[in-house]
Amino acid sequence: LSELGSESAKIKAMGIMDKLSTDKTVKVLNILEKNIQDGAKLSTLLNHNNDTEDEERLWRDLIMERVTKSADACLTTINIMTSPNMPKAVYIEDVIERVIQYTKFHLQNTLYPQYDPVYRVDPHGGGVLSSKAKRAKCSTHKQRVIVMLYNKVCDIVSSMSELLEIQLLTDTTILQVSSMGITPFFVENVSELQLCAIKLVTAVSNF
Repeated sequence: LSELGSESAKIKAMGIMDKLSTDKTVKVLNILEKNIQDGAKLSTLLNHNNDTEDEERLWRDLIMERVTKSADACLTTINIMTSPNMPKAVYIEDVIERVIQYTKFHLQNTLYPQYDPVYRVDPHGGGVLSSKAKRAKCSTHKQRVIVMLYNKVCDIVSSMSELLEIQLLTDTTILQVSSMGITPFFVENVSELQLCAIKLVTAVSNF
């Protein structure tokens, strides 16, 4: 799926995506939706019920692999939909909503807790710390897979603004997109995402 994401970006840049058969493109989008759904609501938090640290790490690696594949499926979907001169049939509402659902869930539950400790939940309980205290205790080290996912989600948010300029979406979907674009401004250490969110919020305001 990672290769498919890269190839779809190249085909989009070449402006030849519309040369593909509409029926085949719609079938591809429906398959991509299943892949997005697979990782749309998977929690990447460590499972503390497992016996050993190795088991926990293995469990998390498997989850992150599925979540990353879903991100690639989202990117491929958006690349197809934002390519020039695409037929109306490719703008499938359910697929668009699935991309938004995936992005919102993993911003809130995977990325924000990694980048801003205020969004982190201590699984062992403990005293309530102020936002400043939480941020002061924060480690800046990020796993490579988290950084990779963050970059993919930034691309999805940025491309979503392109989609808004092309396709008219329902009011409900626009509300979902709006909240996705506004939330990053309340999170620290996500400046790249905030730049993408500015594009998205601007596109929403032009609706």
